[in-house]
Amino acid sequence: MLQKFRIQTHRGIALHTALCAVGIVLLILIPLYCLDQLQISILGGCILIASLGIVMYFVAYYIIKTFVIEKVRPVYKIIRSAQMPKFKEISKTDENLIETATKDAEEWATKKSEEIELLKRQETFRKEYIGNVAHELKTPIFTIQGYVSTLLDGGLEDESINRKYLERTDKVIQRMTSIVHDLDAINRLESGELKMEYTTFNIADLVNEIFETQEYLAKERNVTLTMETTISKNLLMVYADKMRISMALSNLIINAIKYNKPEGGSVRIRFYDMDNRYLVEVSDTGIGIPQEHLDRIFERFFRVDKSRSREQGGTGLGLSIVKHVVEAHGESVNVKSSLNKGSSFSFTIKKGNTR
Repeated sequence: MLQKFRIQTHRGIALHTALCAVGIVLLILIPLYCLDQLQISILGGCILIASLGIVMYFVAYYIIKTFVIEKVRPVYKIIRSAQMPKFKEISKTDENLIETATKDAEEWATKKSEEIELLKRQETFRKEYIGNVAHELKTPIFTIQGYVSTLLDGGLEDESINRKYLERTDKVIQRMTSIVHDLDAINRLESGELKMEYTTFNIADLVNEIFETQEYLAKERNVTLTMETTISKNLLMVYADKMRISMALSNLIINAIKYNKPEGGSVRIRFYDMDNRYLVEVSDTGIGIPQEHLDRIFERFFRVDKSRSREQGGTGLGLSIVKHVVEAHGESVNVKSSLNKGSSFSFTIKKGNTR
């Protein structure tokens, strides 16, 4: 009920001011009249009060118009211009200028506060991102520098040293190349520069190709690779960007191999029918991920165990690439994990024509 009596215009304020003045005068005149100390008729008193109300209304209106509205108008214009470059003339909204200006000011302040908070988060992310890139590249650069210095200081002539150091340098350069390649892939995915090239292909065949590529790494880590499905492999046709999905699956499978149990384990790929989509699940019997880290594992360079991750040769960008690739297809990726029991990553992918 109180909402109906809110003062919404400067004319309303003037009217309330006039009524208040009339009320005060009445409070003074009525006792005087009752005590016969006021030599004025009722009609004369009514005319006096009415005249006073009218005068007070115009005086209050003039003061508010001159000293309030004209001061509010420029501020209001700035706010409205910032919100809507092409807004209607303020003169057409004079009746509700105070209320409208108040609402717009609140909206503008809220919007600016949100924008400032977003800029702060972006700046924090930018600093962390640059710091992570510098840290990831600094170690291999210093390593290469050390190897090259040793070779230049005489190691080049020592056959027991030169080849070993050159091979180590080559491995470090490969690591740097992987970091740069992964960073470029993520940046291009985020910016939309990498256009999705959708085709229909058999995802089971793609998994077999990745298994063949990673067969050596799996044998080296004593990990078995298997694909399980109750769906006929001939029907596992999907509609997606084959190269990007291959990138995402490769990262998931390589991670599952690298972070498996030291004594050996298994990596399984499973497919589940979900109406117009397939659910692809990559699970392992590895070391698992602590629950408190699950929300951050798709962040760039985030590592659950930094020292162990670098020993495994990862760039810290694989899962971030997986997330970007899957989301670029309009799908989502999920993770479940238990310490010392293994992890399971899954994502959906649209079915393709099986004909």
